[in-house]
Amino acid sequence: MASHGWNLLNHPRIRKYRGLVHEDLSATYARDLHEWLIIAPVIGVTTGLTITLIAKIILYWIWPVVLRLYLTHPVAIVPGVAAGFAIAGLLMQYLTPDPDEHSTEEIIRAYHQHQGRIEMRPFVPKLLAAIATVGLGGSAALEGPSIYGGGAIGSWLWTRWRRLSSDPRKRRIMLISGAAAGMAAVFRAPLTGIVFALEMPYKDDLAHEALLPSLIASVVSYVTLAFFLGAQPVFSFSVATAPFAGSDLLWSAMLGALCGLAAMVFAITFRRARTFVVNAPFPHWLKMTIGGILTGLCGLAFLEIYRGSLIPIGPNYEAVPQILQAGYGSAELIIFGAFKLLATICSLAVGGVSAMFVPLFLSGASFGVAFAQSVARSPATALYAAVGMAAFIAAAYKTPLTAVVFVAEATGGHGYIIPALIGAAVAYAVSGEASVSGDQRLHEAVRVADLWNVPVRDAMQTQVISTPATVTLRQFFDHASAHHLHAAYPVLEDGLPAGVIAMRSLDTMPASQWDDTSVAALMERDAPRISPDSDLTEAARLMMAGREQHMLLVTSKSGQLEGILTHLDVLSALNLEKGNGSAAAHRKPR
Repeated sequence: MASHGWNLLNHPRIRKYRGLVHEDLSATYARDLHEWLIIAPVIGVTTGLTITLIAKIILYWIWPVVLRLYLTHPVAIVPGVAAGFAIAGLLMQYLTPDPDEHSTEEIIRAYHQHQGRIEMRPFVPKLLAAIATVGLGGSAALEGPSIYGGGAIGSWLWTRWRRLSSDPRKRRIMLISGAAAGMAAVFRAPLTGIVFALEMPYKDDLAHEALLPSLIASVVSYVTLAFFLGAQPVFSFSVATAPFAGSDLLWSAMLGALCGLAAMVFAITFRRARTFVVNAPFPHWLKMTIGGILTGLCGLAFLEIYRGSLIPIGPNYEAVPQILQAGYGSAELIIFGAFKLLATICSLAVGGVSAMFVPLFLSGASFGVAFAQSVARSPATALYAAVGMAAFIAAAYKTPLTAVVFVAEATGGHGYIIPALIGAAVAYAVSGEASVSGDQRLHEAVRVADLWNVPVRDAMQTQVISTPATVTLRQFFDHASAHHLHAAYPVLEDGLPAGVIAMRSLDTMPASQWDDTSVAALMERDAPRISPDSDLTEAARLMMAGREQHMLLVTSKSGQLEGILTHLDVLSALNLEKGNGSAAAHRKPR
């Protein structure tokens, strides 16, 4: 019985179809997407647990106590914030290799310049510095340590996954996936995490290759944190989403333009201040202490003007419902937004360890409510708060999609997506290229000059499907159409490459003559050849010389065919070299 089953499996027809199934499955899973079904959840769980701990420490243990102290005894604000900044400065100066590299900017820089590599030795000191910065009153929030923490975890896990450690491109993907997971967890908004991580490295492009792993890691990270802290929106509007009128869309565009201008001024001012501080000849801890004093003065000054529970420092999660529901006057909201932005410059331009996502949308919310009360004269203050949030984030961070998704997901204001889209788009356009990030690139650029140091052997295909020159056109067509879908094939004579035959060349001869005509009759004998040791700039020159070339035949000194090189291979090498990856590590036979 067993012998009969074995003979059945080895039947010629079964073997033929078994080969076809294997080939189809190999093509279907050529990008190894199934790997992410294992790797991304690990990133998500690890990041989710880390961010849960950070959120618990800052939002549940430190900041509520500190906030009560500051509101009850405003005189404690300046020394309290300064002490937190001094601690963060000392940690960064003495326990990290570069005190000015941290948070979101470190992730962006690692993605573009270091193949996704994050140094893990200062991981804990940087998180402790972030806790000191935010927990004791810095005008920042948890997204900085969350994005950094998730990205660093993703980068570190790459080194532990031996099957991936030879592929630098996947380290960049795991870096972005971890950043997405961190963002998704801290705001309990998985879609926001996905979109932000993909938008973050660029002003006008997306990190497309990280889509699937970012999606999985974000959802898993969100579920992990929600298990411990709950799944309710972090900044719930707690108001009914009223329908908006056509006039609201016009007002939203105007508010977007105003927020775009304000964000442009803020971004330019922040970048100038950051450059000045980095170049200042003082110890890092001293710079941080001065920044803490200035940040504390912003909080103290606002409380002296408007005594109450609203204060423009700290993570400020509690300020969103206050701005929406407490009925503050327009002047107070505008001054609060201005002080919040000034405190953010004082906190982060000096090197505070965090990011400014929350300060930006909180300022946008305060400006939006003031605009609704004083300009639009509309009772729909929540709508204009949502538009202001989206507009400010889109303009300053250059992440318009994230801005709108965040407003809808993290606040529960899904009905305001259309006005928020309008405000974000206008703000993004009005603010031009101004961005708070100095490491964002405009788009994913490729340069032919990058090919000079890439040898052909690192980009060529080595598993080549060829055809003998002696077979008939009918035989060639039947085999090629049944098993492969390439545009052209190398032709061999006596085991050596003789030329190339293109599928479209068959159209030049009637099908009735295919049985009597060999491949040699239609092949291109002048197909260009190149050595595997040549660089890709020479390959690109040969491909562009004269008429269009289907492929280059890569041959050894003895004339043996070692592989082929197509236009797609050169483009793939461009993308990999641009990401500082190795083309040889990623070549897939086709």
